[in-house]
Amino acid sequence: MAGLRYLEDVITLQFDVAKCTGCQLCTQVCPHGVFAMDGSRAKVVDRGACMECGACALNCAFGAIEVQSGVGCAAAIIASYFRRGGEVSCGPDDTADAGSCGGLSGGCC
Repeated sequence: MAGLRYLEDVITLQFDVAKCTGCQLCTQVCPHGVFAMDGSRAKVVDRGACMECGACALNCAFGAIEVQSGVGCAAAIIASYFRRGGEVSCGPDDTADAGSCGGLSGGCC
């Protein structure tokens, strides 16, 4: 879906095309059109549009999709806003787990 972006290159979405059976549920439940059918199987057509809601993974009965919903820098920034009373930050003191931004290893954006 053109124009709607989450955070490029930090999306936790993983798709295993070998496990895909072509049921099309991921294409139907994704609110941002991340998936499309390519013949008899789905494929990721716009990974950067993924907002990590988890709808695709919850509806994939075959385990072809994994995504950590509610993680990443956006979650950390939103949480820090409420923890700090309006000051937005994304750093080591705003972690869900020590040493990572919003619980993701490797630091922040």
